[in-house]
Amino acid sequence: MFIGSHISSSKGYEAMGKQALKLGADTFAFFTRNPRGGKAKDIEAEDVEHYRRLAKEHSFGPVVAHAPYTMNACAAKPEILEFARETFADDLKRMEYIPGNYYNFHPGSHVGQGVEKGVELISDMLNQCMSPTQTTIVLLETMSGKGTEIGRNFQELQMILERIRPELQEKIGVCMDSCHVWDGGYDIVHDLDGVLAEFDRVIGLSRLKAMHLNDSKNELGSHKDRHEKIGQGYLGLETFHKILIHPALANLPVILETPNDDAGWAEEIALLRELQKQ
Repeated sequence: MFIGSHISSSKGYEAMGKQALKLGADTFAFFTRNPRGGKAKDIEAEDVEHYRRLAKEHSFGPVVAHAPYTMNACAAKPEILEFARETFADDLKRMEYIPGNYYNFHPGSHVGQGVEKGVELISDMLNQCMSPTQTTIVLLETMSGKGTEIGRNFQELQMILERIRPELQEKIGVCMDSCHVWDGGYDIVHDLDGVLAEFDRVIGLSRLKAMHLNDSKNELGSHKDRHEKIGQGYLGLETFHKILIHPALANLPVILETPNDDAGWAEEIALLRELQKQ
């Protein structure tokens, strides 16, 4: 596995790559713009080229860009839907500066419209904005199921995936969040094999492209989505050891979203690498 954490994009791509190396990482995640929304920073071609050389030199895995939290692709209000579609389309264009990487987003909240309507709106946005020629793979994130979130179970994600146009099927996958699936009711502590078998049956393991590694402050099925530091929550170190050595999850980029600072993430990256060896 490639292991990293979220890194600020404020100083550009080369700075993110160098910060990842300081943390002992060989992948990372970053927000494409302020996580609360707004205009994205201009991309400098020279900065991108410096980053691409650095990433190749240090054998980085795919990086996992993250859409802003305010991007709700199944909102009820037209202006929020329009913001989501404009942001999504713009982000996909920007991702082509670093070809062959991942763009992860929360599917959205249907805000009372119902799951079917939410799925319809999300898949419409994807079909309108994605292109068969893009090199970026878009990732739907597994969600914990708080409120009216879409993606509370594997079936809801598959409802979106099966509505994507055939020529776009190779451009879309899933990012599994360990905290979210646990909070959503999937017992990865006692039955990781069973959960992965269920994912394979409903969606297909070939769709699983990345993972967010987070412990959880909550009990199984809480639907609360509160991340905890690795080994300090209900998942525990043994669960992360199982994830890290599971053959079905080999070669995935895994991203820490734990409540930490850079020093804490460096410690967790080192810890995960030790767990891989055991």
